Amino acid sequence: MNIQQIRNATLVVEYAGKKFLIDPFLAEKGTYPPFPNSLRQDQNNPLVSLPTSIDDIINNVDAVIVTHLHLDHYDDAAKESLPKHIKMFVQNEDDAKAVNNDGFQNVEVLQEDTVFEDIQLIKTEGEHGRGEILKLAGLVCGVVLKHQNEKTLYVAGDTVWYEAVQEVIDTHKPEIIVVNAGDNQFLEGGSLVMGKDDVYEVHKAAPAAKIIASHMEAVNHWTLSREELKIFISEKGISSHVFVPEDGESYSY
Repeated sequence: MNIQQIRNATLVVEYAGKKFLIDPFLAEKGTYPPFPNSLRQDQNNPLVSLPTSIDDIINNVDAVIVTHLHLDHYDDAAKESLPKHIKMFVQNEDDAKAVNNDGFQNVEVLQEDTVFEDIQLIKTEGEHGRGEILKLAGLVCGVVLKHQNEKTLYVAGDTVWYEAVQEVIDTHKPEIIVVNAGDNQFLEGGSLVMGKDDVYEVHKAAPAAKIIASHMEAVNHWTLSREELKIFISEKGISSHVFVPEDGESYSY
């Protein structure tokens, strides 16, 4: 497999001969206003440009996985750029209806036993924060990819560390794990995605796995920088297991 970090949570995953685009956030730098009630109110989203052209990103994509419909995972630029016949996987019927309404004609709700071209796609649970903020953040999912010729990949999505993430790791024993690790927050309510301590918990739960930290420094409410996370994993002695890619960087396994 090859996993390319594009920007924010957007990934291009080549897996068992198929190309998946995950959580497409494709607008030009500065297109959207900042998320309110959070840091950097003077900076529009996305904070950074794409590392390559939209055409390069979407070229030959076999399927798109949208873990939830927040703007920084599925935006107007993605809706305009992606061909309307492309296979779209979403987390539930409500999201399917919305994506259908955007003109996409081949939308499927992920299940725990979805199969796409001999690749197992297993929907996983996530919690987009802790406590009261969960009601505002809404439902999210992750996905496990399995194929006989590939290592098992777990893309956790917008979730903090909690027991369901542990259960996915215990059940599916992923060898590669992508976590959204920017510790994004509003001014109140706590972390919406993983911070450095959450990443460390993932490592402790899957000490042999390679962990890739995504969703960093691309939207205004991030609070954990790549540099701070790199220092943390170095101090913990886990730099050979946890990777913090720059936008455009890729890994092959």
